[in-house]
Amino acid sequence: MTMGSSEISIILASQSPARARLLAAAGVLFTTQRAAVDENTVRLAMTDSGARPREIAETLAEMKALRVSSSAPDALVIGSDQILVLDDVVFSKAEDLDGARTQLRTLRGKTHQLVTAVCVARGGGAIWRHIETVRITMRDFSDRFLDHYLANVGETVLSSVGCYHLEGLGVQLMRQIEGDHFTVQGLPLLALLQYLRDYGALES
Repeated sequence: MTMGSSEISIILASQSPARARLLAAAGVLFTTQRAAVDENTVRLAMTDSGARPREIAETLAEMKALRVSSSAPDALVIGSDQILVLDDVVFSKAEDLDGARTQLRTLRGKTHQLVTAVCVARGGGAIWRHIETVRITMRDFSDRFLDHYLANVGETVLSSVGCYHLEGLGVQLMRQIEGDHFTVQGLPLLALLQYLRDYGALES
């Protein structure tokens, strides 16, 4: 079942399967369009200039929404970005499984933060922004379990900045999650749905 206003189209400015699944499962009618934003370059430049993680996430979410909105001005465009922070160090997505193994060993037994920002744009301008932070503590898993995990999930982990997905085997890496599970998966979904209802893009 999908719900939405026939007069307002919604575009997800992302090719993230996780974000698309969240919106689709919530009954939102939308299309997807890739936002041509060089995320790594922006992230590195902002990190080098001393920007805070939430500023980086907010900037990238807005850039994605605005880039797509410029070519679809009548639509509501949703852009989102997620930053992983451990001990004030901003992480990027792993490039390969060896990088994923190294990253997960670094996160093992420690508490990191996921900072997730969402921006909605229309007519080439940002009209709504929201940001949420979740604290995740990984358990002290063994190297044997790590090998088992990576062998089973394969390169799908490369789509996640933390090299895990809660809706799969990745949940076994966790000891504690403090915050919203939807936010961990890539979207502060409840806040976004409320905004879309308030705007009239979803049935209220």
